[in-house]
Amino acid sequence: MLPAAAPEVWHGFTPHTAAIAFLGLAILVIAGLAGLYLATRRKLTQALTDRAERERDLVAEQARADERTRLAAEMHDVVTHRLNRMVLHAGALRVAAKDDDTRNAAEELRTAGREALAELRDLVGVLRSGRTARIPDVLPDRLANLVADSAATGLEVTLTEHGDADIVSPAVRRTMYRVVQESLTNVHKHAPGAHTEITIHCGPSTVRAVIRNTAPSSTPDTAPPRPGSGLLGLRGRVEMVGGTLTAGPTDDGGFQVDAVLPAFVPT
Repeated sequence: MLPAAAPEVWHGFTPHTAAIAFLGLAILVIAGLAGLYLATRRKLTQALTDRAERERDLVAEQARADERTRLAAEMHDVVTHRLNRMVLHAGALRVAAKDDDTRNAAEELRTAGREALAELRDLVGVLRSGRTARIPDVLPDRLANLVADSAATGLEVTLTEHGDADIVSPAVRRTMYRVVQESLTNVHKHAPGAHTEITIHCGPSTVRAVIRNTAPSSTPDTAPPRPGSGLLGLRGRVEMVGGTLTAGPTDDGGFQVDAVLPAFVPT
């Protein structure tokens, strides 16, 4: 009788071990394909999500553009028309005035109205086009001119400056200018006859503007300003550049606005 045949061996592998190796290889290939499929699906899902978000952003931007256009038309129809009438009446008053003081006051009013019209047209153009506004820098001497204009109208005002305003970034200078401008406007409206002191401190890291007026010498035509209402827009402008603004009545019956801003803000 012949001995039983030994199992077939190929380089140390039996048919059983070869089948196991093939099955393991097949599992690895299937796992790799499944991983590629899941990764591709995730990328496709993310791409579709990003596309949907971009489309939503485009729709929102179009809605904002439509609103800007509507606001621009409203400003042009209402505000520009009234400013033009003011400028025309001021010019007529300057021509018809009998004394120099009235003529000078009318000319100042006409000039201020024309400057306001020019600024308004720039803003309307920005609203209509949606472009980024190139706001001109406010030079340090413009602050002195602003104070001089207020003094020319009869307001008793003094300006004291400490430090170098040239090192302050343009965005901060513009904000500081608007703080002083709005404060002087409020003094004109709500504190006739009051003395106003403006103090500007320009340091290496911070800028502080303090505008303080005494009690009015006569009864104002309008109610006094309330912090958080009339000054809300100004506070928002200061906070936009990382500053803080406080405002309120003083113990002597006057009013004080105190703005602290960083010296540098990227333009």
